[in-house]
This record gives sequence, C-alpha cells and structure tokens, in this order.
Amino acid sequence: MKIFIAGASGAIGGHLVPQLVARGHEVVGTTRSAAKTAALRALGAEPMIVDALDPDSVADAVARAEPEVIVHQLTALSGPADFRHVKRMAAATDRLRTEGTDHLLAAARAAGVGRFVAQSNAMWMERTGGPVADENGRIEPSPPADIERSVAALRHLEEAVTGITWADGIALRYGGFYGPGTGISAERDAVMTEQIVRRKFPIVGGGGGVWSLVHITDAASATVAAIERGRPGIYHVADDEPAPVRVWLPELARALGAEPPRRVPAWPVRLLAGKGPVDLMTRARGISSEKTKRELDWAPRYPTWRTGFTDGLR
Repeated sequence: MKIFIAGASGAIGGHLVPQLVARGHEVVGTTRSAAKTAALRALGAEPMIVDALDPDSVADAVARAEPEVIVHQLTALSGPADFRHVKRMAAATDRLRTEGTDHLLAAARAAGVGRFVAQSNAMWMERTGGPVADENGRIEPSPPADIERSVAALRHLEEAVTGITWADGIALRYGGFYGPGTGISAERDAVMTEQIVRRKFPIVGGGGGVWSLVHITDAASATVAAIERGRPGIYHVADDEPAPVRVWLPELARALGAEPPRRVPAWPVRLLAGKGPVDLMTRARGISSEKTKRELDWAPRYPTWRTGFTDGLR
C-alpha cells in the first residue's frame, strides 16, 4: 500500500517507517523541517515538507501523494522539560490534535483515502472503574482545569477519526513511550532520562497512578498491524504490566544507573505545576491491550517494562 505518515520525523516515525518499508509498503513521510528530510529519505520514505496547520498545504500534499492510508502521528512533544516549554508543547500539540486532525481528514476524504489511523493517548482514561481500562473506557470527562484543553483535544481527535463513515477510522491509544529516540532512553539528553538522573522526576504523593508503558518498537509494530488489519474503532497499545508510578519509576532509575527518585507530597507539586501532573501521578489508570493482540494478531516484543528497561533503552 501507499501510506502517508503525517509527523513521520517524530519519535515513532523513526521506527514505523522502516517497519513499513520492510513489509513492502511505499511510504511518504511529512516533516515541518527541511533539515529532517535527509533522515526520512534514509529510512526509506519519500519526504514532504508540510505545515499541518495550513489546510491548503495539507490538501496539496495528500493530493500529490495519492495514498491509500493516512497515519496521523503529529505532535509537538520535544525539547526541554522546563515548565514554560512544556506548556508551549502542550498547546501546540492540542492544535495538531484538533485543527491538524480536521485538515488531514478533509484532505483524506477528498483524495479517496480508505483508512485513517491516528495517534491518541491512554494517560487520560476516565478516573472511575478499576486500575485498568479496555477500549470501552472513555477519555476522562472532567479533568483538572489546567489540563482540560489537552484532554478535550484528545477527545476531539478520537471522536473525529472514529466517527467517519467514508473510510476506516482507527484511533490508537498508546501507553507511555520508552526506548531509543523517546524521552526515556539510554541517551542522557532524553527529556525524562535527564530529569530522572537529576532526581527531578519524583514520586508524587503515594505514587498510586497506574501507567501503561510500551516500547517504541512495539508501538510501531502495533501501528503496522492496525494499518494492515485494523477495523474501525479504538485499539489500546501497551505492554502487559500496567503498574503504579511508585513501582516502575524506581526500577527505571535503577536501569539508568540513577539514584532512587525522591518522594514529595502532592500539595507543593499542585501549587508549582498544577493539578494535572498530580492527577497523572496519583490517579491515572492503565490500559489492557487484549483486543489489539486478539484482533490484530499482535504481540509486544517487550511484554513488560521490566525487561524493556534492562534490554531496550538503547
């Protein structure tokens, strides 16, 4: 198939493009930066420079590519982890998940695309129910005010993509990425790695928030499976061991050769960073990927972060 990946120069693109090429697919990959075109070409993709927030730019690129499938992996989640930059990243990603999604869908419909696969996120599953949610779970309807816009953007993306009737619309709720090229890797300048090594990523409160994690190569292979075999709707993509922050974070620090994370009360974090980060650390729910494994015949190479942290960070 001919596959158009919007945001191909992001964290998952570096793993997704070569997997698709190895399976005989023709890949067109977009980037905002001319400096990244050579890297995309080296991975086997035909690069295109596209402004995802310009509907004419998107429409022109999709029309020229004539793809059978569009894969929406647009985010702006890169750079330093200081508070101001994180807020800018979140705002930019929100626009890509709302305006960017709408532009891609319009271009896809006009070009006769048959399948549209989009990146969602599992960190904001509804905070009621048990510690793990399946695909019947919904995005949290009443998030903390400081994160409300970002959660609404996720909800918009999922509803817009799975609501189309002219093509197969698929949303992939990924767990937290780790591995080469992500914020958690053996590279010391990786955003979260740097924070953990400097003991600036603490366990907040009781650390009871349950996170689902997924190695970046497994996220890519699940995406390939969705492209090739997915049905309209939502699929979860994570490993088989959702775990509270207080369990997996010390293990990650150990794998990175860092000192154990600090433990801090929730209230100062709430004052400094807002209620959203506290909610993630104390109330998050994990996800089950049983539907994805069953329907897409997918299995993660790293079924638990325990082996992923020791064997898959570099």
